[in-house]
Amino acid sequence: MKLQAVDVKTLRPEIFRVLGAQSALLAAGDRDKCNTMTIGWGQMGEVWSRPVCTVYVRPERYTYQFMESKDYFSVCVLPAGAKKTAAVCGSKSGREVNKIEACGLTLAYGAGDTPYFEEAELVLVCRKLYAQDLDAACVSGAGREAVLPFYGEKGGWHRVYMGEVVEAYQA
Repeated sequence: MKLQAVDVKTLRPEIFRVLGAQSALLAAGDRDKCNTMTIGWGQMGEVWSRPVCTVYVRPERYTYQFMESKDYFSVCVLPAGAKKTAAVCGSKSGREVNKIEACGLTLAYGAGDTPYFEEAELVLVCRKLYAQDLDAACVSGAGREAVLPFYGEKGGWHRVYMGEVVEAYQA
């Protein structure tokens, strides 16, 4: 499967279907060093008259340091049969395992030397526009029961990263 550049303005992936049914990897770093992790949360839309993709990363994750230190990140939607890759990238830490090597992923690079994977069906290369930590004080009363179980013993609150989609590739 060969990825082809597509016009971001015409790209309309069904992100709710994709993130619910297929695995997605977040990748950040550059040609010298990078990491990836499986993600299940994300949004796409338009903010400030720009196409954006929003992802969430906990500070405990190794990928967090790459997200903080680099201006770009990528979201790589894997084919439906890539559950093993998603499992490794979602359960192993890049501090101890080279997940890219372990999964046999082929690195490619987009804007800002942003890593992405040739095995993906869809790749969004994003330039960070905004980052902010989620905050328990901002969870509405009705949402507390649904939201708060994601936190506590599991780790810290996620940081929200909103990125302008500057490049897109589709198989």
